[in-house]
Amino acid sequence: MVVSGCGRSPPLMIAGGRVFVLPCIQKIQRISLNTLTLNVKSDKVYTRHGVPISVTGIAQVKIQGQNKEMLATACQMFMGKSEREISEIALETLEGHQRAIIAHLTVEEIYQDRKKFSEQVFKVASSDLVNMGIGVVSYTLKDVHDDQDYLNSLGKARTAQVQKDARIGEAQYKRDSVIKEARAMQEKVSAQYKNEIEMAKAQRDYELKKAAYDKEVNAKKAESEMAYQLQVAKTKQCIEEEKMQVMVVERTQQIMLQEQEIIRKEKDNTKRELWWICCWRNSHWSV
Repeated sequence: MVVSGCGRSPPLMIAGGRVFVLPCIQKIQRISLNTLTLNVKSDKVYTRHGVPISVTGIAQVKIQGQNKEMLATACQMFMGKSEREISEIALETLEGHQRAIIAHLTVEEIYQDRKKFSEQVFKVASSDLVNMGIGVVSYTLKDVHDDQDYLNSLGKARTAQVQKDARIGEAQYKRDSVIKEARAMQEKVSAQYKNEIEMAKAQRDYELKKAAYDKEVNAKKAESEMAYQLQVAKTKQCIEEEKMQVMVVERTQQIMLQEQEIIRKEKDNTKRELWWICCWRNSHWSV
């Protein structure tokens, strides 16, 4: 809504709201902010190589109510016009830009890269329509066709090329499969040989380590056996020495007993001799 008249200079613009209007001295006008769908058709436009084609695009446009500058511009240009009139103006602008872009491209570029074509139309048309206060929400290329059967021939050539590429791709795939299979078999055999070599190395290392371990064990065992025999010999020697000492002690005791017996006998003989002497003396004195 645009309110003008007494007390409204510049006019008041209301996007989606309400306002109090003084009858007779103020005027209210409306402009649509709805999104408009446009069917942009360009028939028999010559491309860069002189091939006439027909292009149809779908565009969504609307007056930007949230942008005050664009809204003011749109009000100046379209105030009092209906949605149909606004659509026609926007459609003519879009169609003109669409034709200009078609003329600068080849059929192959338009047909094969529709996204690029749509982006170019959107960019060029947006920069122009924004000066009218209209924003382009979206643009999509809907259809491309011609009356010279050029696209059909292009499609057949493309189909033939695709089939050719498919046959080549299949042949290459089979070739690569055979190569990969042979390589895999070679790697398998190499891995098997390598595994056998590693197993042989492991067996050799095991046997060497076992031999060294057995040698060490046998050496320790022999050393232990020798130590045992030496200890047995030492023990026997100690026992023999003990026996000898016992025998010496026993012999010493026997000698001592013999000496004591000799002394005892000598004492007895001495006593007997003394007794005989005494007896002799006594008998002699008696006489």
